[in-house]
Order: sequence, then structure tokens, then C-alpha cells
Amino acid sequence: MPRFTFGAWVEDAVDWLQSHLTWIFDAVKTVLGGMYDGVDAVLGGGEPLLIAAIFAVLAFWLRGIVPAVLTLVGFALIDSLALWDDAMATLSLVIVAAVITVVIAVPLGIWAARNRKVSATLRPVLDVMQTMPAFVYLIPGVMFFGVGVIPGVIATIVFAMPPGVRMTELGIRQVDGELVEAAEAFGTTPKHTLTRVQLPLALPTIMAGINQVIMLALSMVVIGGMAGAGGLGEKVYAAITQLQVGLAAESGIAVVILAMYLDRMTGALNERVSPLGRRAAAKAAAGARRMRFTYYKPGTAVAMTGVVVLALIAGGLNIAGSSSDSSKGSQAAAGDVGKGQKINMGYIPWDEGIASTFLWKEILEQRGFSPDITQLDAGPLYSGVARGDIDFQTDAWLPTTHKDYWDKYSDQLEDYGSWYGPTSLELTVPSYVEGIDSLADLKGQGKKFNGKIIGIEASAGMMGTLNDKVLKEYGLEGEYKVVSSSTSSMLAELNASIKKKEPVVVTLWSPHWAYGAHDLKKLDDPKGAWGEGEDVHVVAHKGFAEKSPVVADWLKNFELTEKQLTGLENKIQEAGQGKEQDGVRAWLKENPDVVDKAAPLPAGGQDGKPQQGKDAGKTVNLGYFPWDEAIASTYLWQNMLEDRGYKTTVKQLDPGPLYTGLAQGQLDVQFDSWLPTTHKDYWNRYKDNLTDLGSWYGPTSLELSVPSYVKGIDSLEDLKGQGKKFNGKIIGIESSAGMMGILNDKVLKEYGLEGEYKVVSSSTSSMLAELDRSIKKKEPVVVTLWSPHWAYGAHDLKKLDDPKGAWGEGEQIHTVAKKDFAQDFPELTGWLKDFKLSEEDLASLEVELQKGGAGKEKESARHWMDAHPDVVEKLTPVG
Repeated sequence: MPRFTFGAWVEDAVDWLQSHLTWIFDAVKTVLGGMYDGVDAVLGGGEPLLIAAIFAVLAFWLRGIVPAVLTLVGFALIDSLALWDDAMATLSLVIVAAVITVVIAVPLGIWAARNRKVSATLRPVLDVMQTMPAFVYLIPGVMFFGVGVIPGVIATIVFAMPPGVRMTELGIRQVDGELVEAAEAFGTTPKHTLTRVQLPLALPTIMAGINQVIMLALSMVVIGGMAGAGGLGEKVYAAITQLQVGLAAESGIAVVILAMYLDRMTGALNERVSPLGRRAAAKAAAGARRMRFTYYKPGTAVAMTGVVVLALIAGGLNIAGSSSDSSKGSQAAAGDVGKGQKINMGYIPWDEGIASTFLWKEILEQRGFSPDITQLDAGPLYSGVARGDIDFQTDAWLPTTHKDYWDKYSDQLEDYGSWYGPTSLELTVPSYVEGIDSLADLKGQGKKFNGKIIGIEASAGMMGTLNDKVLKEYGLEGEYKVVSSSTSSMLAELNASIKKKEPVVVTLWSPHWAYGAHDLKKLDDPKGAWGEGEDVHVVAHKGFAEKSPVVADWLKNFELTEKQLTGLENKIQEAGQGKEQDGVRAWLKENPDVVDKAAPLPAGGQDGKPQQGKDAGKTVNLGYFPWDEAIASTYLWQNMLEDRGYKTTVKQLDPGPLYTGLAQGQLDVQFDSWLPTTHKDYWNRYKDNLTDLGSWYGPTSLELSVPSYVKGIDSLEDLKGQGKKFNGKIIGIESSAGMMGILNDKVLKEYGLEGEYKVVSSSTSSMLAELDRSIKKKEPVVVTLWSPHWAYGAHDLKKLDDPKGAWGEGEQIHTVAKKDFAQDFPELTGWLKDFKLSEEDLASLEVELQKGGAGKEKESARHWMDAHPDVVEKLTPVG
């Protein structure tokens, strides 16, 4: 039979839902996220032992003194294992998911019990929900809600729903029909028959269903750790992927304690709320002859009083602690770069991913940020970065290993460049294995290695390359069997063989900490069967540079050598499971310059506080006329001068009053003198009372420009004969502008464009609007522009070459000050004489001011400076 495929239909349906119903998913995410955050704030916010005492009081109320003591001991053990926050996060998720599940399941069960058609309809649905592999539920959760807690909650609700519905239906159906008939015979309404007869008698079965809902929710929460749900699930997942037996045991014990507590308490709750349960408990207590005190249970009022008192104490301590931390934090944060901004990082549990992620966690904390990290598989990680749930990740292997993920999400991602490379794939043997130095040497030596090459996960790209290319290229097929396992299992086998001095050949790659931990040989690949190496990149969400320009700039310049990386990985391995950041700190003590190199402080100050200039405290009066480069340079200098301790005033004027103010000493300096032509008259008139501090940008230029997607038009000569493509129009600016006269009188004549093109006079803003509209529609357009201009930073444009020089020579933009400026501001004079901005920097600065809008020029310039943290130190060096 032909293969029937419906996977493409499912993907199309998912794409449609993501495109058209995002608002629903966002609303659900907001509601569930708020519920989870509220519960987690209550459970995780208090002193652990006080919260454990509250759990113990509840156990005392429900089960007695012995369970209460065991509860206190169990939760104290969780706290001593440093897993309290994780356990409370898991418990919060279970509570939210279980409450929602019960609220939905019990009414459905009642409906199914009272209507056979509903029961028949629900049965196959519940069968699918109950038998579908639990991992499958994570996929739509991640697709629609991103990584984090919400996919875990959704998957848990779906997975835990069936027993709640089934047991509710079963409990009601098992109620003796004669009792129901008797109630009806006495005139009881259907509503009261349900609430006063059926539900009380069915309550033990319903409570058993609720118990199963909670147990299934807890089991699913652990699986949810794969989607970034956090809590104990993430710890268990990390232990599995990294073969950390100790962490697995500790996390497992914490899960068991939670499971036993929830199971026993929900079971005991049945005795409290069910009449049958209360009778059974009373009978057991009355029949006890020994240790009767163990059967004592406080009344509800007494127990609730104890819970309230402990809760008030915990809340009071939490508020006091928060106030103390806040005051300390505000003092410590003075001058911090991050100001407590939250940064979300994700990582794949590969060694270089772990090392670089925890390194950046430490760096960001030292710079005043609040980083949060989540371990994920590659698929959920890329999905999370694309959605913006994760800000960036540092372990993108490109262009091959992660090609599929990059191709799928590249429109929503930004590549900040490679920080390590080239990587390499290889087979490796311990150095004590003599005579095996290359892949060619393996032929005929299969017995030495028991005919095995110890591999990693079968799904890994290098395993396919090994089986499909390497073995064939070197004639090793049949002689060797590639054993698929996991990275952690391969490393365990390598370590065991080295301890016994046994020959072993394993799959490895560079970078890897094993090369620093053991004396190994990379087997040469003279035939190049492994292919070329890759680079390890930092990949961020598309909007991250706007959220945190400083961190984005740091990441773009981040690099580590192989020696640094393997050293860092070894320190993390030595620190042990759960202490990765301790390993990073130990490595940073041996490499103290790394933090300042990777994350330089703005203005070269300590703790983010800029150094003061020699003339700090003096007032500098700045003037400008409203041209883009003048606005940009003026507000840039206002921010930099204030960082250096100067005081500033800023005034907008027309060119005439501005030059007059400088000449009379009412203004100190301006940054937009176009010389020798545009401002020639002003310069000639006032030059005896002015100081030219030199050019900071140039040469300027006038030009015609087209979007880069317009092919075949690269110079003014190419415009000839292409008038129809542009509808015979060149979009100009104000007719009074000098460049419009040059265009009509010289440029069109020189290139024979008269008659074919009409220059449309409008305004600068209208020209830019037409340019923006055409680019959005991918239509050809040719416009008048000049350099510098922010449009070159906002759009991908081509300046049309002018081989005949019809536009004339460009000018320089000078800084011009009052005559005695050097005497009044000697330090600033030196800075301004050395002041330069590249076309790229000026364009990006102007774009930032355009984004900020009118009235926010100073803030926008500051935002640009945050993205270029070295600019203050470069342009205004102190000391």
C-alpha cells in the first residue's frame, strides 16, 4: 500500500493556529503563569523550615503525630539537599495543574455518569489521552506556549485528566440504584439527588480519582523538565543527560518525599470529608489499645490556627528579609550596568554549552544583571529563543549540526557570531595505545579494541557521518561495530578503560573537557572523511539587542581559546554536579582578566560608575540646528560630558543665530559646520571670533540611492533606459535645496537622463515616506539622499556611483567653538580635536534617535551608548 502521511497536515494546522490564534495562547499563558507565580510565591517565599512546619501541621490534622514528624523530617531533608526551591516549584506546578484538572474532570465525570451518550463520546478521547506517550504532549505545549512552566502545566492537565473523569463517573454509577429511586420517590429534585445522595456516597471513589490525578501530575512534571518547566524535573533531566548519579539520587529522593506526602494527605483527606471515612477513622481510634496518642488528631479549628500562626510568622520574616535585601541591593546596585535586568539563557547539556552558559551567568551577575538559566534539548531551546522566552544561547553549531533549526527559525533569530572554532569531530584513543595515530592505523586492529567503537547518541550527526562516510573511507566496515549509547555513557567507558589501561576508541570532538582531563590522541583524518569543522555561535532572539544592547554588544565580541575553554570545562567537572558556577568562579580566579575583557564596563569606571574629567563641574553650552547629524552628535556629547561630571545646556537655533551666539561667547560649541562650502558665508563673517577644532566626519556626499534589491542599477549611468522601471520619477526633497538644483542642472544633463526622468519636488519627510513605502512593497524607487543620513542605517540601500563627478566634491563636518574655548575647557578641547565617528556609527546613532522620537533625543543617545559601551572611554579618555 502507498504510504499515508498526515504529518504535513498537522504542521500546517499548527502554523495556522500560531498565526491566527496567538491571542488565545497568550491569554492562557498569562492566566496560568499568574496562577503558578502566585502559588510559587507563597510556597517558595517563606523560610523553608516554617513552610515544612505548616506541612507537618496539616499532616498532624489529617493523619496524626507520627506522619507529622515524618513530614517535618522529609521536608527538612529536601532543604538540606539544597533542593527546596526546586521542590516548591514542582509542588506549585502540581497544585495548579491538579486544581485545574479536578475543576474540569469532576463535572465531566458527573455529566458522563448521567448521560450515556456523553460517556460513549468521552471514552475514546480519554483512551487517547491516557495511552498517548507523555512526551508527545510537550510538543504542542512548546509550539503554542514556548518553553517554561506553561507547557508543563498544559501537558500535565491533559495527561492527568482521564482518571479524574473515569473515577468520578464510576463512583456515581456505583451508587445503589434503590437509594436513588428512594430519593426520587420522596420528591427529591435531580440536583439534590446528586448533591445529597450520589456525591456523598461516591466521594471515596472520587477522592481516589483525585489522588491519581495528583500522582500522575507529579510524574508528568518530571517529564516537563525537558521543556524548561524547572523544579525537580529539570534536576532529574540534567542528571540523566549528564550521567550524574548523585544528583539523580538526591532529586529522586525529593520527588519521592513529595509523592508520599501528597499521596498520604489526599488519601487521609477522604477520611475528613467523607462520612464513611470519618466513621472508619473513629472506629480504628476506638479500637486501639496501645499508643493511643498516635491516633490523636487535632480539631480543624486548632489545626487551622496553627497553620495561620506559622504562615504569619513566615510572611513577616519574608517581608523583613525582602526589605533588608532590597536596601542592600540598592546600595550594591549603585552604578551597576544591569540594574537588576532579567536575562533568560538556555543551554543544551553539552560541555561547552554548560561551560559558556554558566560563565556568562557569573559575568552578568557581576555586572548587575539577574540571569536565569534553563537546560533544554536543542529543539525546545531554538523554539524558545525564536519566541523570545529565552534571550540567547551560546552553543549553536553552525553551519551543519544545527542547520535544520537555523533554517526553521532564522527569521526570528540573530547570529551574534562565532566565539569558538573551528570545531572538529574525531575518533580518539588514550595516548598509551601505541601504533594508532590515524584512522588508517585502525584497519586490522579490530581485535585490540574488541571490534568496538564507543559512540554517543544514535541521533547525533557525527554518528551518521561515522557510519556512512568514515568507516567506508578507511575500510573499517565489518571489522568494527559502532556502539550507540549516550555521551555520558561513552565518557564513563573511556574513564573505566583508562583506569584499567585498556585499549579503547571513542567518538569525541573539540572542544571537549576530556582532552584536559585525560592524555588522549586525536586520530588523524588524512582523507578528510569527517569533513570541515564548524564554529560555535551565540544565537539570540531577534529583539534582544533592543532589550539589552550592552549584553548584545558583549556577546558579539565574545571569544574563548581552546586552552581557556578546556580549562573552564575541567574546573566545572572538578566542582561536581550542581556546583557549575563554583567551578566558573574558581576558573575566573586563575583568569582574572576574562570578565573585564568579555564585559567591559562603560566609561572604564569601577562598578559601572564613570570616571570624572579634570574639568568636571564646569558648564558647557551646546548649540545645534535641526539637521539629523547635528542632533545626533549634540545629544551624544551631552550624555558623554555629563558622564564625565560636566554640566550642560542645549539650545536649538537656526544657523545664523547659532554662529552669532558662538562668536559672542553666549554658546561654547556646535558640531555641525559644513565646510568649506555650505557654511562658507558664516565662517567668513565670524571666523575671527571662532575656533575650528577640526573635522569629525567626512567627506559628505550628495547622491541618488536605490534599495539594494534593485538589481542592475549600481551607478548613475545604469539609470539610462530604465525610466519605466521607476515610473520615470526621481523622488526629491524641497525644491529650494541646493542639491535639487545640482540634480536638475548638472546630474541629469551629464548622464543624459533629461526627458526620461522627472524630478519630483516634495519634502525630506515625504521623500523618506515614499522610500519606506516602496521598500515595504519591494518596489523599485530612486531617491535623493546624502551622507551622512540615518536612512542608510535603517534600510539596505545602494548609493549610485557618480563616475563623472557630476555631484561635485564632498564637504567635511567640523566642530566649531568660541574663540577662547581652549582656555576655558582644555580637557574638552583635546577630546573634540580627536573626535571621529564612522558612517556606520553615525547612521546607527541617528536611527536610534529616530526610533525614540521627538523629545527623547537624550534618552535615545543614551540607549545607543549602552549598545556601544566603549564609546565614552574612546572619545573622552581620562587619565
